[in-house]
Amino acid sequence: MTRVLSVASEAYPLIKTGGLADVVGALPAALAPHGVATTTLLPGYPALAAVTKRAKVVHRYTDLFGSPARILSAKIGEHPLLVLDAPALFARGGGPYGDATGADWDDNWRRFAAFGRVGADLASGVVAGHAYDILHAHDWQAAMAPAYLRWAPGPGRPAKSVVTVHNIAFQGRYGADIFSELGLPDAAFALDGVEYYGGVGFLKAGLEAADAITTVSPTYAAEIRRGEFGMGLEGLINTHAARVTGIVNGIDPAVWNPASDSALHARYSARTIARRRVNKRAVEAMFGLDAGDGPIFTVISRLTWQKGMDVLVRVLDDLVAMGGRLALLGSGDTALELAFLAAADRHPGRIGVRIGYDEPASHLLQGGADAILIPSRFEPCGLTQLYGLAYGCVPVVARTGGLSDTVIDANEAGIAAGVATGIQHDGVSPEAVSHAIARATALYATPDRWATLQRNGMRADFSWGESGRRYAQLYAKLMEPS
Repeated sequence: MTRVLSVASEAYPLIKTGGLADVVGALPAALAPHGVATTTLLPGYPALAAVTKRAKVVHRYTDLFGSPARILSAKIGEHPLLVLDAPALFARGGGPYGDATGADWDDNWRRFAAFGRVGADLASGVVAGHAYDILHAHDWQAAMAPAYLRWAPGPGRPAKSVVTVHNIAFQGRYGADIFSELGLPDAAFALDGVEYYGGVGFLKAGLEAADAITTVSPTYAAEIRRGEFGMGLEGLINTHAARVTGIVNGIDPAVWNPASDSALHARYSARTIARRRVNKRAVEAMFGLDAGDGPIFTVISRLTWQKGMDVLVRVLDDLVAMGGRLALLGSGDTALELAFLAAADRHPGRIGVRIGYDEPASHLLQGGADAILIPSRFEPCGLTQLYGLAYGCVPVVARTGGLSDTVIDANEAGIAAGVATGIQHDGVSPEAVSHAIARATALYATPDRWATLQRNGMRADFSWGESGRRYAQLYAKLMEPS
């Protein structure tokens, strides 16, 4: 049995701000059939209070980056969970990374350096009764764990380490003045260490230290070797290219399954897809849309430049002119929020906007809207298109990253071969996005073709089975004698 410590800043269903939580929450069950026992380490946010109320204390720190702390043992579902109970660092309002206004906490470097230190301690013999073969760190918030494991490990045999890059745009960059407080040897402040453009880079440090690097799709693994996608780290990625692997994320069918989803007004399968009409009526009611048979497009997204929302908002008049309607659920840049709300004011009954995030509503949209728009400029993997495929909500996506790897374009060849599952477009411009919407609208007007797209997507396998197997293979390779 391979023992893995999965270190992450969020995990569904305990704490979630995005797709990272879904992945981390699903991994333990995905890996278990392959002989991998996964323990998840999370920060002790207030949202975890219920699961730690009767938790066992497995280790105490009298001074962890300036304050006392404990490691608590609990459960996440059926799998082991460890929680860093450090009230001075994590017991605060707002979100995991910032206050109620969305501003980042000034001490995030300290919070997640402490978190990484604890991950490395657990993976190198500091905590009695806890030994791991692999430390698997997710994104910059956990990336200091492999760094500590390499440059300042505990007394035991250090575990092998993996860093998964869910989005290389978020790196955890700080000034050089924090280095003296990290508890690392001076030698670690180097080009092949934590130093990054004269400061400290958390993700960069983890990538340098890790025995293996994964990204969340094969195409993204190739893209981040180029300047337009590497966000300044493309040189490092190319230097360590032999360590880099792309493994597409999966989705958890226990959570995302239209045949059993309690958030839907009507449950259905690929054989009973006509029942989606009940959910479509519910979407119309929830978003104040006029009832009708024309296509409902949905957006379930952060409203940001990365997601192409600045371009999408410019083509909404075209979408309505083509006979489409839009139901949008999301939040992000204030200017984009206001622009989408203004579009809804211009087109009452045709565009409905809800600012914020609502998990049940996101399920209903996937189960009732006809197509989901994802015009991302870059998308490491993406999960919303996978949910769309599983729910018969046809993805209309930019040809990039994991979107390219998971959606088969409904061109003539794809349709003739009976394999098409959605619509792809090259580039993120008003012309490209508007043309993709026009293609979707034309296909929707041909019910047999549209139903085939839906059923193809619903029958595709994007569960964690294959992805779990590939992670298990990676761990096994790392554990081979050198």
